Amino acid sequence: MKIFHLSDLHIGKKVYDFSMIPDQEYILNQILNLAEAEKPEAVILAGDIYDRTVPPAEAVSLMDSFLEKMAELCPAIFIISGNHDSPERLAFGGGLMEKSGVYISPVYNGTVKRVTLEDQWGPVDFYLLPFIKPAHVRAALNSNKTDKIDNEEESEKIRTCTEAVKEALKELPVNKDAVNIILSHQFVTGAVRSESEEVMIGGLDNVDASAYENFDYIALGHIHGPQTISGKPGQIIRYCGTPLKYSFSESGQEKSITVLETGAGGKMETRNLPLKPLREMVEIKGTYSQVTERDFYKDTNWQEDYVRITLTDEQDIPDAMARLRSIYKNLMRLDYDNARTRNNWTPEEGGNENIRTPEELIGDFYSRVNGHSMNDNQKAVCKSIFEGLSKKEMAER
Repeated sequence: MKIFHLSDLHIGKKVYDFSMIPDQEYILNQILNLAEAEKPEAVILAGDIYDRTVPPAEAVSLMDSFLEKMAELCPAIFIISGNHDSPERLAFGGGLMEKSGVYISPVYNGTVKRVTLEDQWGPVDFYLLPFIKPAHVRAALNSNKTDKIDNEEESEKIRTCTEAVKEALKELPVNKDAVNIILSHQFVTGAVRSESEEVMIGGLDNVDASAYENFDYIALGHIHGPQTISGKPGQIIRYCGTPLKYSFSESGQEKSITVLETGAGGKMETRNLPLKPLREMVEIKGTYSQVTERDFYKDTNWQEDYVRITLTDEQDIPDAMARLRSIYKNLMRLDYDNARTRNNWTPEEGGNENIRTPEELIGDFYSRVNGHSMNDNQKAVCKSIFEGLSKKEMAER
C-alpha cells in the first residue's frame, strides 16, 4: 500500500503579516498533481490543518477545494486535529464525509477512531489520535467511569503528555497481524524544532517514543522540519514536516511529501517527493550599498522571494524597509548586525545618573548603542536642544 504522509498545512497562516494563501494554493495544487501521478491508496494529514481555531473564510474555501479534489484521486484520506485546530469545527460533517472515504478524528472522548484498509498482504489499520493534553485525558477518564471517586484519583496521576498519550492508547485493540499506523500530533522527545512552532515551557509537551510501542508507523505532525525519530527495531517514527517554510529558521530545509510503502511481512519503506514553493524564504546579509547593487541580486529570484535582510552598516539607514522593498518587494524582516546589536546593551539600574549632565547621559547612551561617540556637530545640536528646554522651563516659571 502506498500512503502519502502530510501535516501542518496551517492554511490561512500569515508570516510577518504576509498572507500565505497564494503560496498554500500553489503547493496544494502541486500535491494534487503528485497524487495523480503516484496514485496513493491513502493520504494522511497529521494535524494543524488550519493555522487558527477559527480560520478565515478563504482558508476554509481552499481546504474544501483541496479535499474534494484529493478525494477524487485517493480512496482514503485520514485527518486529525492539531493544536492549532478546533477539533469540534474540524470534525463537523465527519460522518457524512466517511461515505467519500474522508475519515476525521472526532473530539477526544477517551476512545481513538480506527479504520481498517486491506492490501494484497492483509489488513492495514489506521488509528486517529487528535492532539491531546493531560487535561483532555483526565476529563475523558472522569466522564467515562462509573466510580467517580476512584477515577478522579486515577486521573490526577496523569500530569505529563507522555502519561496522557500512554493512557489514551493503552487499551486499543491493536491487531498484531496487521500493519498498525497511528496519526498523532505531539512533540516526541528528540525532535528538532523550528521557530514557527508553539513551545511549552520546560518541555512539558514532550512525549516519549515508548508511548507508541504497539505501532509500526507513527505518522507525526507538529514539528515543521522533516525528520525520523529513533524507535524500536522495525518501527518508523516520522515527522513529514510542513509543505511550506513558515520561518527563516526553515530556510535551509527541503520540504517534501513522505511516501510510505508497505509490503509483504509488514515490510515498510519511506521516500520523499520534493515540493517546490512559489517563493523561497532566503536570508541576505551585507551593507546597504552591497544589497542594493544590481549585480548582487540580478541572477537570483530574490526580488520575488520572501526575504530577510541583515544590514551590517554601523549607522541605521533611514527608512530602510521601504527603500529596500523597492527592490525586494517581499521583504519580511530587516535586522542589523553591527557593534550596537552585538553589544546588545540595555541601560543598567542604579547608576550615577543623578550626578551627570543630560548631555553626558545622552552621549553615553549614543556611544553604547552605536559603538562610537557623537561627533562635534551632534554634540552641539544636543547641547542647543537642552539649552532651549532650560530657557523654556525658566520662562514658564
